[in-house]
Amino acid sequence: PVGRIPGVGKVMQGKLEALGVATVGDLRALPLEELQQRFGSFGASLYRRARGIDERPVEPDQPVQSVSSEDTFGEDLPLEALEPAIRELAAKTWQAARRTERIGRTVVLKLKTSQFRILTRSHTPETPPDSAEALAAIAVALRERVAMPASTRYRLVGVGLGGFREPEEGAQQADLFAAS
Repeated sequence: PVGRIPGVGKVMQGKLEALGVATVGDLRALPLEELQQRFGSFGASLYRRARGIDERPVEPDQPVQSVSSEDTFGEDLPLEALEPAIRELAAKTWQAARRTERIGRTVVLKLKTSQFRILTRSHTPETPPDSAEALAAIAVALRERVAMPASTRYRLVGVGLGGFREPEEGAQQADLFAAS
């Protein structure tokens, strides 16, 4: 419906429907000149938005809740061969977490098998990981919780850190990140 376009409220939607415009596709069919003649500068805005063009800056509503890094391999690997990739991805994830300036508690390991089955394992330790190495150690331990046949091969691995929260008053956020 045309009312889904930002800035098109009930009144404008009624005006557009009076012109036979009920959907974004209908709006897209109208020429720029006609929209400008009928609605002035807002007509030009409607023209652009019906085409997916919106120059307004994106303003996220929510703070970051999780960060992750993943890698797809050139060839499928056995579970025991994933540790180096897990450690590298944990380091990347840790760096991304540092940029959020928030504390993440839950460590997530994501695996995709050669048959495209996605497996995830997660753990929320009592104390949040305080370094890339601690994050990697938890992610490597999560690998041991994967109960698949030994012949299973994996095409993708990912490491995530979630459950972010703002540092509490007096929390040692800076100290958590200073170690790495």
